[in-house]
Amino acid sequence: MAELHDLTALEQGRAIAAGEVSALELTDHYLARSEALGDDVGAFVRLLPELARDQARAADDAVRAGGVPAQSPLFGVVCPVKDLDVIAGVPTSFGNPDLNVVFDVDSNVVTALRAGGLVFTGKTNTPEFGLPCYTEPDGRRPARTPWDLNRSASGSSGGAAGAVAAGLAPVAQGSDGGGSVRLPSAVCGLVGIKPSRGRVSTGPYDYSVGDLTVMGPLARNVRDAAALLDVMSAFHAVGEPYRAMPVHGTFLAAADRPAPTLRIGYYTQPVIGVTEPSAPVVTAVQDTVALLVELGHEVVEIAPPLGHDAVPLFETLWAGLADSQDFPPAVMASFTPLTRYLRGRAAGRTAGDLAAAVAAIRRKARDSMIASEDFDVVLSPTAADVPFRVGSMRDDADPAADFEAQKQWASYTAVYNVTGQPSINLPLNWTPDGLPVGVQFAGRRDDEALLITLSAQLEEARPWHARRPGLW
Repeated sequence: MAELHDLTALEQGRAIAAGEVSALELTDHYLARSEALGDDVGAFVRLLPELARDQARAADDAVRAGGVPAQSPLFGVVCPVKDLDVIAGVPTSFGNPDLNVVFDVDSNVVTALRAGGLVFTGKTNTPEFGLPCYTEPDGRRPARTPWDLNRSASGSSGGAAGAVAAGLAPVAQGSDGGGSVRLPSAVCGLVGIKPSRGRVSTGPYDYSVGDLTVMGPLARNVRDAAALLDVMSAFHAVGEPYRAMPVHGTFLAAADRPAPTLRIGYYTQPVIGVTEPSAPVVTAVQDTVALLVELGHEVVEIAPPLGHDAVPLFETLWAGLADSQDFPPAVMASFTPLTRYLRGRAAGRTAGDLAAAVAAIRRKARDSMIASEDFDVVLSPTAADVPFRVGSMRDDADPAADFEAQKQWASYTAVYNVTGQPSINLPLNWTPDGLPVGVQFAGRRDDEALLITLSAQLEEARPWHARRPGLW
C-alpha cells in the first residue's frame, strides 16, 4: 500500500479537498520523516512544527467549511521555505550561524504560498547568502543528494532539493541567481524551474544586483512543479520593477496540452567555465536529442548563446551581490572565506564600474536572445559533471580556487539569469550506477508554458517518478 509521501503533491491536494486525508495528518507524516531523515540529507535549518500544524488545522477547517479555492490544487500540501526567504516571525539566518533575523513581514513569495494554502514545515538549508553552488554552511550539516550521501545536493537550494528527493516534502520553494534551483534539481533527480524575470515577486526586501535572482519551484514531476509555479506567481505587489507577460490559462494546464512540433537548438560547449562536460553529461544530452527527434522535433546543434567575454561582467555582478549588505563587524568576522573573497573583489570597484557592468551585460543578454530567436527551445547540460563529493569544492584555504571550481562545474545555468529567460532542469538521464544527470531546457522570455508542455511530453515518454533513492 502506498504511503502518503508516495503520492504526488497534486494527488495529496485532491485527497485533502475530498476529505480522504487531513492536512494535519499529512503534515504530521512529513514532520516525522523530517525528524528521522532530515539530518541525513542536511535538508533543514529548522523545523517549524507549531506553525505547520496551525496552518494544517486552518486548511482542514477551510475544507470542512467548503472554503478551498478552486484555483488552489495544492491547498493543505506541505512546502518548506528556503532560508534566504522570510517567514514573518521566524528567524532567517541566510546561511550564516550568527544571523538569526526576525522580520515582521513575509517575503512576497511566502505571501503567495500562504494564499495558496501551502504548509511550511521548515526552513531549508542554504549556503551563506546563497553564493556558492554547494550547501555547506558553517555550523550545520551539508546538504547531500539522497542518491549518494557522499555527494553534494549542490546549492544554493540544496536543502530544498534534498528534502523533496528524500520524500520529506512533496515540493519546495527555491531561489535561483545563477543556477540555484536547477543545479540542486539536477543532482537530486528533480524538476526545477527558473521562471522568467518578473514572473514571481522577489519583494518586498532587497532585489539582487543585476536582477539575476528569481524564485522557483522544485518538485518530483512536471505537473507538481507547474502547479507550484502557479501558486508562487499569483501574488504581485505595487511597485514591482519587472512584470512578466501574463499567462494564458495556468502552467498546470500547459502540462496537459499536446506538445507542438518544435525547433530546438542544443549545445554542450561550456559557457561560464572552460572545462568540457564529462562523458555522462555528453551522453545525457545526446540521449535527450535522440528522444526529441523520436518525438518529431527538429533539433539543431548551435553555439552557446553567450560568449566568454560576458564572464567578467557576471563576476562583477556576483561580487556586487555578495557586497550589497552592511553587517556588524562581529557578523562579518564569521563570514566564510568565499564570502569575504567575493566582497573583497567588489570593494575595489566603483559605482560606475557596477553600472557599466549592468549596462554591458544587458546588451549581451539582448544579443543572446536575438541569436537564439529562431529556436523555440534550447537544450544544454545543467551542470558539467555528475554530483561532486561533499567537501571537494569548498576551499577555505584558497577561495579564489573555490570560486573557479564552481565556474567550471556550474557553467551552463547563469546565462539564463543574465537574460531573464525561463529554464528548467529535467531528470531524464541517469548514470549506470544510479546518479541523476540533469539536462536544461531554456525558452523565450515569458514563455514558461511552452517549456512545461515540452517537459510533460518528455516525462510521459521517459517517466522518472517511480525512481526513488534508498532512504525513501
